[in-house]
Amino acid sequence: MAAKVAMITGAGSGVGRATALALAKEGYSLVLAGRRAAALEQTAAAVAAPTVVVPTDVADPVAVRSLFDKAKQKFGRLDLLFNNAGTGAPPLPLEDLSPEQWKQVVDVNLSGMFYCTQQAFRLMKEQSPRGGRIINN
Repeated sequence: MAAKVAMITGAGSGVGRATALALAKEGYSLVLAGRRAAALEQTAAAVAAPTVVVPTDVADPVAVRSLFDKAKQKFGRLDLLFNNAGTGAPPLPLEDLSPEQWKQVVDVNLSGMFYCTQQAFRLMKEQSPRGGRIINN
C-alpha cells in the first residue's frame, strides 16, 4: 500500500504534467490518466515516484470506472484527485459549431469531472482511513 496516492487527469501535458511533477516531489504515488498514452508515458518517465499510467477518456463512464479500479488494484487507496482533463471547442464562429462538437466539450469538461468525482467518493469512503481531497481545475 502506498502512503499517499494522487490521481491526475489530463496528466500528459501542461498543468497536469506540472502537477504530477510537484506531487511526486511531495512523496505521492501517482495515477496518471489522459487520452494520449505516449504523453502519459513521458510524464511517468519524468517523475521519481511509483506510477501507474492509465489511458482514459474521462467522457466515458465505463472507462472512468476502470481507471479507478486500476488505481485501487495498484495502490489500494486514493488521497487526492486532481480533475484536470479538459478540451475546447474547435476555433469556429459560434454559429458554425455543431451540436456534436459542443457535446464533446460538455462530455469531457463537465461529465468527465462528475464521473471522476463520483468514483473518487466511492473509493475514498471505503478506504481506511476514510477521506481524501478533490481538486477541480
